[in-house]
Amino acid sequence: MNSEYLKKLVTVPMPYGKYTGRIIADLPGNYLNWFARKGFPQGELGQLLALMQELNHNGLKHLLDPLRK
Repeated sequence: MNSEYLKKLVTVPMPYGKYTGRIIADLPGNYLNWFARKGFPQGELGQLLALMQELNHNGLKHLLDPLRK
């Protein structure tokens, strides 16, 4: 895991889809789980979504709170 990705989770908006413009860290768990079932997109976006899904699934989303400041 790239530590820079943690910062990106709280700054990068979702570029397309139902939640366009929403910060990746703020995407709902069911949306992230949908990607996990259907397949994450290629590239950095897919890696960010997979990381966020893993954090959310394991109840670790609160670890991003200090990075939001």
